[in-house]
Amino acid sequence: MRIYTKSGDKGETSLVHGVRVPKYAARVEAYGTCDEANSAIGLAISFLPEDGEWSQFRQTFHVIQTKLFHIGAELATPQGKKVGWPIEEADVAFLEQKIDEMDGELETLTNFILPGGHPAASALHVARTVVRRAERRSIQITQEEPVNGIVIKYLNRLSDFLFVAARWVNHKLGKPELHLHE
Repeated sequence: MRIYTKSGDKGETSLVHGVRVPKYAARVEAYGTCDEANSAIGLAISFLPEDGEWSQFRQTFHVIQTKLFHIGAELATPQGKKVGWPIEEADVAFLEQKIDEMDGELETLTNFILPGGHPAASALHVARTVVRRAERRSIQITQEEPVNGIVIKYLNRLSDFLFVAARWVNHKLGKPELHLHE
């Protein structure tokens, strides 16, 4: 199979089930931003050690990256067509459980923090902001057609997860949080 098809050379792409749309369509923006977030997460994880407790952390991210891929597929599926791997409430609950586990090891926030610290934590903050954009793009679709509300909920929770994960990485690796100077 060739990686290039030439079918997008005139500014259109195919959604799932072959529906052609402009490459700037809201759905394309939304699932493209999910892809970007997935890549940012992959970059962040590449900065982490590969042994010990990090293997479980990496496994959590493998699940998350797979779900984010499924969200992209769901966003690429036109209204009225069957979704291959729909996102469910259990997926949101998984993120909430992981947030609570990591947050239990962290000091309570008393003011805003700036992104930074270990390169993995910094990259997780970048991923968090990309996920927020994916969430906004997904909400934009709802102005014209329905989107599974759990997709938006998952993206919202995923950005929370990435924030806490960045803090947890800095904590585990002994990097201080950068506090906002007022």
